[in-house]
Amino acid sequence: MAAKGTGILPLRYVNGVPVPQARRTLRLREKYIILLVFMTFTTVCTCAFLFLPNLQDKVSMDEVRKQFQGAEGMFLLQARLGPDGAPLDTGKLLRHGDEANDPHNVDDKKKLQSKIVTAWEQDKLDKGIQEMHVKPEDAGKLIESIQMEKDIILRKKKEEDEKKRQQELEEAKKVNKDHEGHPGARGGEPTDLDVRAKRDKVREMMLHAWHGYVQYGWGANEHRPISKQAHSGSVFGAGSLGATIVDAVDTLYIMELDDEYQKARDWIAQSLNFEISADLSVFETNIRFIGGLLSTYALTGDQIFKKRAKEIADKLLPAFNTPTGLPLAIINLKTGSSRNYGWASGGSSILSEIGSLHLEFDYLSAVTENSIYRDKVMKIRTFLKEIDKPGGFYSNYIHPKTGKWGQQHVSIGALGDSFYEYLLKEWLMSNKEDTEARQMYDQAMQVVYDKLLVKSPGGLSYFAEYKSGRLEHKMDHLACFSAGMVALGAEGSDNQTKYVNIGEDLAHTCHESYIRSATGLGPESFRFEGITEAKAIRQNEKYYILRPEVLEGWYYMWRLTKKQQYRDWAWDMVQALEKHCRAEAGYSGIRDVYQEKPQQDDVQQSFFLAETLKYLYLIFSEDSLLPLDKWVLNTEAHPLPVRGVNPASMK
Repeated sequence: MAAKGTGILPLRYVNGVPVPQARRTLRLREKYIILLVFMTFTTVCTCAFLFLPNLQDKVSMDEVRKQFQGAEGMFLLQARLGPDGAPLDTGKLLRHGDEANDPHNVDDKKKLQSKIVTAWEQDKLDKGIQEMHVKPEDAGKLIESIQMEKDIILRKKKEEDEKKRQQELEEAKKVNKDHEGHPGARGGEPTDLDVRAKRDKVREMMLHAWHGYVQYGWGANEHRPISKQAHSGSVFGAGSLGATIVDAVDTLYIMELDDEYQKARDWIAQSLNFEISADLSVFETNIRFIGGLLSTYALTGDQIFKKRAKEIADKLLPAFNTPTGLPLAIINLKTGSSRNYGWASGGSSILSEIGSLHLEFDYLSAVTENSIYRDKVMKIRTFLKEIDKPGGFYSNYIHPKTGKWGQQHVSIGALGDSFYEYLLKEWLMSNKEDTEARQMYDQAMQVVYDKLLVKSPGGLSYFAEYKSGRLEHKMDHLACFSAGMVALGAEGSDNQTKYVNIGEDLAHTCHESYIRSATGLGPESFRFEGITEAKAIRQNEKYYILRPEVLEGWYYMWRLTKKQQYRDWAWDMVQALEKHCRAEAGYSGIRDVYQEKPQQDDVQQSFFLAETLKYLYLIFSEDSLLPLDKWVLNTEAHPLPVRGVNPASMK
């Protein structure tokens, strides 16, 4: 108990802890605060009573509802109804700012335009009747007569337009050829029965992947082989651009799957349509669509592929309208407005994207006899050749307006990879006459060899990444293509044996990234840190999405060295794909290569048909199929002809 006269409240105890006893009265300051709150509340209520409007004489909610119901055709979005009266668009979220789907940018504008035209026509008709001095009782008959004639004219025009469209579709079915295809476009059947059986297995995989797409995703860009529906999250969005069809059509032709090829060809001729409002990647559109179409044109001579490739390339040209000539990354097909990715080092363009246009645009100029496409990519090359390169590096980021390098990041994997690849392949496709491209390749790669090529304590060679003055000891799955590139570039170098050996070392490292997983498939990236070598550490690097780059390296090493291990490794990959990636309606990526029973991601990528299965097929074929001295594969594995030795190269 507290001492008397101290002014301290006596204590009481709760669970043995002393707690001051509560006071029974309020202090004067607390009484004033309560009075102020009460007076404020009273003032607000009085003002509301005196100044708010009387709503008794206003429109009731029922009347408001009736007004909206009467105007819903103009202002409210209406669900499209099917034959059974059920809405067709249930569950679809339409967002402002999406030009392709925003209802106010599409539906309401069309309705408003229609109302304006109708009002204008009625106004002109009323003025005409007044000028003709027609009696009021005859005006109705005259208007009715005019309307009937108008309906007849519109009906005839509609019929003529439909007839013309049908004629165009029928005409598109006709095959008009510039040439009949050339040696090496098909064939290559192995004499060894075991190898032939393996190649036939790859063809069966292609049929399984294709038929799943045809049944569940036809016309969409990609499909989901488990849930059996179109994949709306494709790099090309939810539109129906048929990316899988265009990406796979040359593979179907090379594999001599004639019925499937014809179906793909007819869709491209009749349904491929880029007259839409959509934002697309210039790079991806070029390597998959333009590359796929030009490749099939070179293989078959069918003019429709050249025509479609030109139409799409023309849509991309506004992206090149920058002070430097370096194209922007994203273009809207309808408006031509272009932009770069917000995440790319302050609005920079990406090295691999601006550097992976040359093969397709150069060949397109040759077959169309229009230099505009070649001029665009030559301007890019000239700029990159002449710009100062700190440390000799080509950084992954460069600003298209200022021409200055962005963040200092150098990689043979993502963001850099195909820039180096295309320099070498420009030289090869020119029949080794484009010496400028070869010199740029040699100079760029020499710096990479000197500063990025590393050998781990365990003896594995890999290309590290350079970031702001330091090395990150990581290699992307994407970078495994470099095994083939380095070996392919050995011819014409100062030391052919040296570069073939580097290619073999890199191919071996990438194989190690596969066999060190539980699935026999490699991760998206793998690292060399401490005792960890050729394995992914972070969870977001452990997935496999049907990528081809490791296999691409093995393909070139097989063609150049004829070592059996590369075919053996490819067959091991076939078995791993069948075990872990095959689904009922195609093939799916997996989320973690280190799990014995990995979860599938339910997406069949278009490049699986364009690249992965094509490289497998080529490894188990004779060299007479797409011989390296007559064909060059673009970065999406679409073959383009070598100038001067392949008649398909035209000029």
